[in-house]
Amino acid sequence: MPLVSVICVCYNHVKYVLEALQSVINQTHSNIELIVIDDASSDGSQELINEFIKDYRSVVFISNQENIGYCKSFNKAYNRCSGSFIIDLSADDLLKPKRIEMGLDEFTKRDDSFGVNFTNAENIDESGLQIDFHYKKTTQIPDGDIYANLLARYFISAPTMMFKRQVIESLGGYDEDLDYEDFDFWVRSSRKFKYCYTDKVLVKKRKVSGSLSSRQSELRNTHLKSTLRVCEKAFKLNKTPQDKSALNQRLRFETRQCLRTQNYDVIIGYLNLMKLNGDSVNYIVYSALRFLRISGI
Repeated sequence: MPLVSVICVCYNHVKYVLEALQSVINQTHSNIELIVIDDASSDGSQELINEFIKDYRSVVFISNQENIGYCKSFNKAYNRCSGSFIIDLSADDLLKPKRIEMGLDEFTKRDDSFGVNFTNAENIDESGLQIDFHYKKTTQIPDGDIYANLLARYFISAPTMMFKRQVIESLGGYDEDLDYEDFDFWVRSSRKFKYCYTDKVLVKKRKVSGSLSSRQSELRNTHLKSTLRVCEKAFKLNKTPQDKSALNQRLRFETRQCLRTQNYDVIIGYLNLMKLNGDSVNYIVYSALRFLRISGI
C-alpha cells in the first residue's frame, strides 16, 4: 500500500475544485496524501477549499498570497509531499475512482526503468458533459522508451500522468522559468525513464475557455517562448539520428505556430535551432516565409 501524493493546483476554479478534490477522496486506493495549493484565486476558491478540509483534516492546504504560476505552485506543494508516487491534478480535472489503483498495478508489471504511467482520458466540457476520448480505440500508443515520440508530437493527455517520486526528484521539480510544465517534463523525464500506458479511461479532462492550454493559439502569446526553451534542452539531450529527426519535426511544427500567431521575434530562435540541427532546407523556407509575413506580402 504505497503512499501516493496527489497535488491539486487551483487557480480560479471555484466551479470545479470541490468535484476535483472529491474525486481524490473517492479513490479505491486508500493510502493517499492530498495537498491542495491555491494560487491566489480571486473567485472564492479558497473559501470553498477551507470548507472542504473541515471534513478531511488530513488534507494539506497551501494558500498563496500572490499569484506565482503553475510551475512554482506545484513545486511549493511537492516540497511538502511524502508519497512514493505523485499525481499532478489541476483543479478543473477529475480522477476516476480506480485511477491510482490501476496505476500502481501497472507499475508492478514493469521493471524499475519505468517511471511514468499514463492512460486514456474522457474529455468533458465545462458542465461535465462528455465531448470525446483522447485516444480512439484504434490508436496505437507508444510505450517504453518514447523520448523521440514525445519530442516529435504531443500525444499524452497531461492530467492522466502518474509518476514515481524519483522522476520529479531527478528533474529538480518543474522548471519555474516556463509558462507551462508538461512538454518540458515529458522531454526531460523520458530521456531518463520509460513510460507505461494503461489502456483505460481513468481521468476526465475538462476543456475550459480561458485556460492555459486554450490560450496557446492566441496572437503573440508567450507560450512559444517556453516551448523554444524546451526544444533547446532537447537539442542538448539528443543522442541518435531518430532524436534529431524528431526535433526537426517539432521545430517545423512550432515555427508554423509562430507564423500563425505572429510571434516573429520568437521564430528567430526556432530558425537558429533548426539550422543547428541540420534542417537547412526548411531553415531557408521558413526564413523566407517570416520575411514575407513581416513585409505584409
